[in-house]
Amino acid sequence: MADYVISCCSTADLSREWYDRREIYMVPFHIIVGQDDIEDIIGETITQEELFRRMLAGEEAHSSQVSTAAYLEHFEKLLKQGKDILHITLSTGLSGTMNSAKIAQSELSEQYPDRKIVLVDSLSGSSGYGMVVDCAADLRDAGKTIEEAREYLEANIYRFNLFVLATDLTFLIKGGRVKPAAGLIGKMLNICPFITVTRKGELAVIEKVRRKKKAVERLVQYMEEKADGGLAYDGKCFISYTDKETGEEVKAKVEEKFPQLKGKIEMFLVGGVIGVHLGPGTAVLFFMGKERDIP
Repeated sequence: MADYVISCCSTADLSREWYDRREIYMVPFHIIVGQDDIEDIIGETITQEELFRRMLAGEEAHSSQVSTAAYLEHFEKLLKQGKDILHITLSTGLSGTMNSAKIAQSELSEQYPDRKIVLVDSLSGSSGYGMVVDCAADLRDAGKTIEEAREYLEANIYRFNLFVLATDLTFLIKGGRVKPAAGLIGKMLNICPFITVTRKGELAVIEKVRRKKKAVERLVQYMEEKADGGLAYDGKCFISYTDKETGEEVKAKVEEKFPQLKGKIEMFLVGGVIGVHLGPGTAVLFFMGKERDIP
């Protein structure tokens, strides 16, 4: 049995059942909707439908990263079990949560000198971040030491691919990802932007396609171009969504083009933090493949 545990934040957008089955310990971000401060545990503290209903009704919504105090409490519970911790964070290109984790790591290293907390930047978000965490669980279960797991993840971190298909531009415009004028025209012309993650772990719009059907096809083309082995890809494939219909359309098209993945694709809800920024009408595709080439 491994002498360390895998830990992450709720922004990995995996299900409670998945965390439990893979023995992954999660610490939640918070979302603030109107006057309510809510732990980012979609389906338990708030449903995705309720979150978007309130956002579309005009309530202000934003996210709050894990505090140093929350990390101290989370980490100490695990250290008291006599385990080291491999904690993987949301991309530093999207959040400052790594800094809070480092402060907690430093404080606890003095109190628990025989234990270690190893931090890894996922350079990703949503279930792409979750895929990094899931890979860490695989390495642990295969008997890799905490340092071997860290080295593998850091050496392969750019191979975790993420492509976002957005069909509703409302909150991308509000968050500044799409300029208002371009967004208005985009809505009128049914334009769907594609977003990926750069080598810095930041989000970048890389292409815009008109009409949803063509956009789904283009999303799967990205996977064909980037995935290990092309259409013969048989590795991990996760899809997260704020719009189940779009998520299912992407899944069906991936299974059609990648026969080795039929019945093996994992589907997850986009959590509150990522959902606040993407809004409804979004599906995100994750897989292992060529290294990211956008700086």
